[in-house]
Amino acid sequence: MRKLAVLLSGSGRTLDNFHARIKAGELQAEIQVVVANMSQALGLAKAQQYGYPAFYAKNNAEINRILVDYEVDLIVLAGYLKLYAPPEALRHAVLNIHPALIPSFCGAGFYGHHVHEAVKARGCTVSGCTVHFANEVYDQGPIVLQRCVALADSDTPDEIAAKVFAVECEAFPEAINLVDAKGIEYFWNRV
Repeated sequence: MRKLAVLLSGSGRTLDNFHARIKAGELQAEIQVVVANMSQALGLAKAQQYGYPAFYAKNNAEINRILVDYEVDLIVLAGYLKLYAPPEALRHAVLNIHPALIPSFCGAGFYGHHVHEAVKARGCTVSGCTVHFANEVYDQGPIVLQRCVALADSDTPDEIAAKVFAVECEAFPEAINLVDAKGIEYFWNRV
């Protein structure tokens, strides 16, 4: 069972998903702490409602000072919108979800709605999400899994976002369970 630190920047929709799946026995994890880099992030209020320790931290150093006080073996970026530099002991243990099929529509500047607008502008017939380990370069760490969704020509960026988020809700917990089953280094050594 993985012991998670959840980092977020916004509404906490992914935190909601994790919490529900843990309660249902579908996600082999325990949330130890939630940290947001935005002081007014709705995700912080949700974390408190769920009973998780919840903190605001404006930068990597502050986040890492908080994490020292918790037993964490996997850091999950759940809508966290900054490049995160973990403590050395957890250097390979940062898992992210990207709202596109890497290597397409990824890297600096490709996050959230920017991705879905780019997918629409390119006329893609599929999109999806990628769960991957994070390193010091946006979207470059080893891929754990990807899930694809079909797109209609008429889909708006908002409709694409909704389709992708629905598959993210399945993929991120599945990826955490895979990491729990296979171990973190399996994915770093695979590529």
